Amino acid sequence: MAADASSLRVIIHGAGGAIGGAVAEEFARHGAELFLAGLHRNSVNATAERIRAAGVEQVHVSEVDAYDSPAVDAHANAVVDAAGRIDVMLNAVSIPLVQGTPLLEMSVEDVTAPAAAWLRTQFITARAAAVHMVPRGSGTILTLSASPARVAIAGVGGFAAACSAVEALTRTMAAEFGPAGVRAVCLRPQRILETIGSTPDLPMPLTEFTRFLESLTTTGKLPTLGEVAKAAVFLAQGGADSLNGSVLNLTAGMSAD
Repeated sequence: MAADASSLRVIIHGAGGAIGGAVAEEFARHGAELFLAGLHRNSVNATAERIRAAGVEQVHVSEVDAYDSPAVDAHANAVVDAAGRIDVMLNAVSIPLVQGTPLLEMSVEDVTAPAAAWLRTQFITARAAAVHMVPRGSGTILTLSASPARVAIAGVGGFAAACSAVEALTRTMAAEFGPAGVRAVCLRPQRILETIGSTPDLPMPLTEFTRFLESLTTTGKLPTLGEVAKAAVFLAQGGADSLNGSVLNLTAGMSAD
């Protein structure tokens, strides 16, 4: 049975970023109580101000380093103390990336850093939430991946390995937390249109880079922040209770599975 999003208590790490902010605003439109966290309070405050300007008051802001396990644990504990429970947790923080450089010209550290960093932070935040969700017997952990997890594409450095690592971690969490009623699902978008910015990831002009990304999809269009945000709320509301350990493919056909 689908849950009422207005009753959900939601933690979003990286809430000052594009994806985290969009997901926060979508949850806010459904009336959820939001606990927004990020490394820089100013960027998270900007998201919170947009939400409050839309008439939603149940939004709380914290400055939390999502790579710092004690800090993340303390934040999760504080949320439970204040709200009684955690229903949903999403980690949408950024990771160190070097892209557009051939592998043979990259250092070992530049190739391995993305996987080590993303696996670390996704595990830290998921564990902090699951410690509270598992005893209650409910909750949804949302992780974040991207299309290179399942596509052979040059120029992405260690990013593909990082995406694959997070998807594998999601499956393991689903297997361990699932019997207690806690789901873990990964969102896998293609490069999102609004996040391309003015600097392409690959060494080519911006318009050419955008057309290149669009050509990799089966629709000729890139996913939007709004589409990713709506998918996150759908999962959290229990619209797909049988999805556990799964990857929600939002790549517009770039990766077929």
